[in-house]
Amino acid sequence: MQSPANRPLTQEDIDAHSAGPKRKRRGLSWWISRITVGLLLVAVLAFFGTMFRIYLAARSDDMGPAGAIVVLGAAQFNGVPSRVFQARLDTAYELYQAGVSDLIVVTGGRLPGDVYTEGESGQNYLIDRGIPPESILMEHISSNTEESVQRVSVMLKDRGIDDVLLVSDGFHLYRAQVLAEENGLTVQTNDADDSPIVQGSGTEFRYVVRETFAVLAHRFGLD
Repeated sequence: MQSPANRPLTQEDIDAHSAGPKRKRRGLSWWISRITVGLLLVAVLAFFGTMFRIYLAARSDDMGPAGAIVVLGAAQFNGVPSRVFQARLDTAYELYQAGVSDLIVVTGGRLPGDVYTEGESGQNYLIDRGIPPESILMEHISSNTEESVQRVSVMLKDRGIDDVLLVSDGFHLYRAQVLAEENGLTVQTNDADDSPIVQGSGTEFRYVVRETFAVLAHRFGLD
């Protein structure tokens, strides 16, 4: 009698060997875990990709020419621009003096209880520095960046202008650029010199993180 090891192979043996081990069926939990990991990976890439774009825009130094220099508003105190706002206005002043544009647009409304709007305080500051009033256009109704950009876009297009140089703190420029381009403007950006929000500081990093969430919320229609 032949031992099992020495007996001839039958067709059944050959078929069983060719079929190989049976694959284990993947259940619903396996697919859910894989989809969850995939979505988390996409979210992480989107977050850090957006943060990187914000970081690059924060170091921009465009010098025009442009149809208008647009200064995005910041806090003011009884008509006096805050240090952050003053840095933006001073940068716009220098760009104007360098011949980048013959028009500066100041933006920003008021908080409850304020006597002056951000736009008004910015306009007065630039006039005090010697900019002719006719070279300043004021938007003083908006309460946030998106409203400012929308109103400025309409005001400038009425004047036949569709290219701008945005001035703000660096962390703010990428979102402002996205919004301006969505409103049909061609955009350059310049980060404010001598801002108290120093590049590379912990304060800037916190603002960059905040802006990253704001940009993503806008992208996904959550703002």
